[in-house]
Amino acid sequence: MGSPGHLPATACAMTHPGLILYNATVRTLDPRQPVAELVALEGGRITFVGSAGDLPDIRGPHTRLVDCQGGCLLPGFQDAHLHLLALASRLMAVDCSPHAAASIAQIKSALAQRAATTPRGAWIRGWAYDDWALEERRHPNRWDLDEAAPLHPVRLVHRSGHGTVLNSRALEAVGIGSETPDPPDGVIERGDHGEPTGLLLEMDAYLQGRIPRLAEHELDNGLRMADALLLAHGVTLVQDATPSNDVERWGLLRRLKERGLLTPRVVLMPGAAALDSFAEHGMGYGSGDEDLRLGPAKIMLTQTTGALAPSPAELAALAASAHSQGFPVAIHAVESEAVSAAALAIQSSGSAPEGAGPNRIEHASELPSDVLRQVAQSGATVVTNPGFLYFSGERYRDQTPPERQPWLYRIGALHRSGVPLAFGSDAPVELPGPLTEIYAAVTRRSRGNSALSPGEGIAAEDALRAHTLGGAQAAGIGGWVGTIAPGMAADLVLLDRDPCRVEPEALRELRVRMTLVGGGIAWEAPGG
Repeated sequence: MGSPGHLPATACAMTHPGLILYNATVRTLDPRQPVAELVALEGGRITFVGSAGDLPDIRGPHTRLVDCQGGCLLPGFQDAHLHLLALASRLMAVDCSPHAAASIAQIKSALAQRAATTPRGAWIRGWAYDDWALEERRHPNRWDLDEAAPLHPVRLVHRSGHGTVLNSRALEAVGIGSETPDPPDGVIERGDHGEPTGLLLEMDAYLQGRIPRLAEHELDNGLRMADALLLAHGVTLVQDATPSNDVERWGLLRRLKERGLLTPRVVLMPGAAALDSFAEHGMGYGSGDEDLRLGPAKIMLTQTTGALAPSPAELAALAASAHSQGFPVAIHAVESEAVSAAALAIQSSGSAPEGAGPNRIEHASELPSDVLRQVAQSGATVVTNPGFLYFSGERYRDQTPPERQPWLYRIGALHRSGVPLAFGSDAPVELPGPLTEIYAAVTRRSRGNSALSPGEGIAAEDALRAHTLGGAQAAGIGGWVGTIAPGMAADLVLLDRDPCRVEPEALRELRVRMTLVGGGIAWEAPGG
């Protein structure tokens, strides 16, 4: 028997699918048939969704069968906000994250080990240090890094991605000294006599072009590692939210895709400053194909210097300009003042262009109730990061004033207010891990097992939606990817158990067994 609202078994049998996954709990996220037991694939598309009894009718003599052994089949996870090349760079860099380096002394030791095998004068990169988690409870400085690698320029990136520490050789190489003024949107930390300490905040735009990029072989290796990491976590589509994305970056990603270095589909968010250049190349919102396409325009809104940059009036003008060129906007906004300004700018600039995806607010980390109402009234989708609750929960409790803690990552309140949600890792801030992010969205628990505003948790099924269909809808591509239904892209992830049928605490124990992209098995857990 066929399934109501889907292709009858006899129709599918005429074409005989190339692959059938059976003996599964299939969570389709399609309201017409929420749960099934079997999925058939052919030509990169889902051709049939049905029950176990349909198997004899639809299989052909050359159909490959995959027994899911009672696991749970879902639409592939989508990471709706990350930074691909920075992730590759992190994976190639010295690991200075809290689990690898608990003190500045350990960071120095790790950098010194890398220096011992690096040609003199070549750059050394470290990633993911956390000043709060270090024994010294401070940022490393230029002199710490000088001791570790006196003959090399060193760049050490904070786990947030918004801070960088350079040693003396690196500062000299990028042209920063006592007389260097702070750039408009960044801060050069200085000592008592005005000398840079090496700590730079929101200085990526300044550093771009001044620090050599990874060599081609290093980038290739980093992307291979990133590709394997994403597939092992069931991620089949990523959205690159790097604000400097331009036509050159588009061309690079196209070449990487053609060379097979990047399996998940990619939505590239162009930086707002690059829209004219894309237009000159005949490209607009949605250009590309299902493997690589152009998404919403990324706008950075920060408060690093104490004032909003850009100003609210400038932000509204940027949003309106993007809309006039056919792009919805994705505005980076963390603090409550920034989130409010983003919501008001979106509201004042009108709805997203017809036929485009929604306007978005990225992160929306602080949401007092009045700002939450503004976000709901704006009609924007919120793309947020529940994984931060897991990895940084203790730091939030230590550093955030108690009266502001209930404002943090109000996923439950957003959901109850009808605000569309999508989840992203913000990699390389944290490494991609959808099951960890789903666990945090449901339980609000950190890896230290403390809960932050448990009432802001959501149901497992709603968290799954935010990490699958929610991401697709945020990118304006929910019509062909994000659910399991005939005609949809055959991007799937098989878990060992059903997230909707386990206790919340067991969510972080779930494992990915298999990842499929475009109907092909892209990754399988060792041992099958």
